[in-house]
Formats: sequence, structure tokens, C-alpha cells
Amino acid sequence: MIARRVRRVLVVAFVAAIAAGLAAQAPRPSLPERLSDADFWALSQSASEGGGYFRGENITNLTSNELWFQYVIPDLVARTKPGNVYLGVGPEQNYTYMVATRPRFAVIFDIRRGNLDLQLMYKAIFELSKDRPAFVSMLFSKPVPAGVSAKSTAAELFSAFAASQTSQTLYGQHLKAIEQHLTKTHALPLTADDLAGLEAVYQAFYSNGFYVRSSPSYADLMTATDAAGVSRSYLATEEGFQLLKDLESRNLVVPVVGDFGGPKAIRAIGTYLKARGATVAAFYLSNVEQYLYQDAKWDAFCRSVATLPLDTNSTFIRSSSGGIGYGRGGGFVSSLGAMAAETRGCTAGGDRLVR
Repeated sequence: MIARRVRRVLVVAFVAAIAAGLAAQAPRPSLPERLSDADFWALSQSASEGGGYFRGENITNLTSNELWFQYVIPDLVARTKPGNVYLGVGPEQNYTYMVATRPRFAVIFDIRRGNLDLQLMYKAIFELSKDRPAFVSMLFSKPVPAGVSAKSTAAELFSAFAASQTSQTLYGQHLKAIEQHLTKTHALPLTADDLAGLEAVYQAFYSNGFYVRSSPSYADLMTATDAAGVSRSYLATEEGFQLLKDLESRNLVVPVVGDFGGPKAIRAIGTYLKARGATVAAFYLSNVEQYLYQDAKWDAFCRSVATLPLDTNSTFIRSSSGGIGYGRGGGFVSSLGAMAAETRGCTAGGDRLVR
């Protein structure tokens, strides 16, 4: 009897060991090194909700209005780990935070379909530009000035390009190249509305130059620094630019149309990331939270964020007008928050974030 029990225990142990061995040999899920064009578009569109409207929606939403947003970066870098996932909202300030956090994968949400068109424009320009001078040239339809190179600082680039005349010929050539790169090279099935939106966005940069938003200008944003005077914009160094170019070229910056308080977008991306063993490093919210509160959507947002794959280092990046954080008076200031701790009470019900 004892011998039989011993044999049974040994058999169970043997089976468990075999199962553990097989589990150890099974490949761990992970994010792809590259998304195919079809998978890139499928993820973007399947995670998207219907396009919506943002208060004050107009041309100024094409660029950031946060001049002091780099002040938070030293603390952000200390809190987060590279090689994880970056999430964000809005236009180009995401790129600066991506250079700081060095993600393996990124998703940029926005309630406006127009921001998806903007992100696709940037995607094409990143991929078609060999370096920062070529990028600025294509973005603003200006010829590359003599004397600038990949070694130029952001201040040197924008000072030189300020004296470079906008070219209608370059605008036409570049617009055609952008559209063909997206629809032919990547074979993205863009709708007529998306193509019209893409053209409208590019036209705004051509017509208004550095002053797509009157203040701060694009040059102001790219030549701004953190509190210690360190230039950290995405066009500050060639290394940062090439990091973004590489991510875009491998289809790893995915634009998604979605309301932060909506039922689908954030949760769909959370499901995708969890299935691949990924972790969110940072989530840039801009000042969207104030509108979530005003529209009674905060609880829905909190519950959606709680479904994301988080760890103790996952960090919210917030902006607020006249709030407390990193920055100067008279404009938006940035602050950081611990995502997992702040959303812990949101998984089972409608509890608000603990802040």
C-alpha cells in the first residue's frame, strides 16, 4: 500500500515536472519587432472608436501649447524603464516623451480623427527623411539651408530654417510623396476623407510655417529646455530623431481614434498588450482629465486604465493650467502620477482615482 502511494506521488511529480518543462520551453508572448502594414492598420482601426469633437477644435490643435512640458522629463526618466510601452494623446509632444522613455511600442490616442491624419503625416515624413534637416525641410516645405547638418542643434536648425523661404514646389512634391508613401509603399487603405484630412494638415504647416499655433511656435517648442537648461525636444539630437524614425519605419507607433472616457479604445489596446506580455511605462494625458470630469466620464476612464498592464513604475504624465507641478507660472505645468496606485480602486466599480 505504501509502495503504491509512493509510486502515485512519484508519477504526479513526474507529470508536474514534464508540464513545467514544457511551459518553460514554450515561447513567452512578446511585442513584435515589426508590424506588417496590414497588422498596423488592422490594430489602428479595430481599436478605434468613431471620431469625436474636442472643445475649441481648430488648426491650433495641430501643435502643443505646453511650453514647459520638458520640465518633468528628468523625473520621468528616473521613474520609468526603457523598452516598455508608451501611450499618449495629441500631436508632437508625444515624440519628445517617447525619446525620453525609449519605448519598444507606442500608441497615440485622440478623440479626433484629424489627429490620426496628423500622425500619419508625421509617420511618412519620419520615414522619408534621412536626418533632422531633411525632416524640418519636408514638414514645413522649405529647402534645407546651407550650413546645417545632422550635427546642428535644434536652435541652429530653426534659426537657419527661419530664413529659408517656403516653397510651393516643394509643398506639392512632398504632399505627393507623403500620400504615395502611405497608400502605395505601406498600402494603407485610406479613405477619401483621410486623404483630404491629411492634405489639410500638411497645408496648415505649409501656410503657417512655425506659427501653426501663434504661441508657442514650433521653434519655441523644439528649442525649449528642461529646468536645468537641457534641450530634450525630439529634434534636439540626431539620436532621438533616429529612434523615432526607426519606430515609425517598423510600424510601432500606432494612431488610434478614441475617447478616453469611451468604451473601447483604451481597453482594446490593453487587451493587445496583455496578450503579448507588455507593460505600460508612461501614459501622457495632457489636460484631458478636466474634460473627463466635466463630462462625467472620469469613472469610465479610470476603469479602462485599470485594465492596462501596469507595474509600480507605470507613470501618468499630466498637464494642468495653473496647477502644481513642473513648470512656470502663466501656462500649463506638468506633473507625474503612479498609474497602478491611482487606479487600484477602479477595477471593480466606479471609484475615482486616488490622488
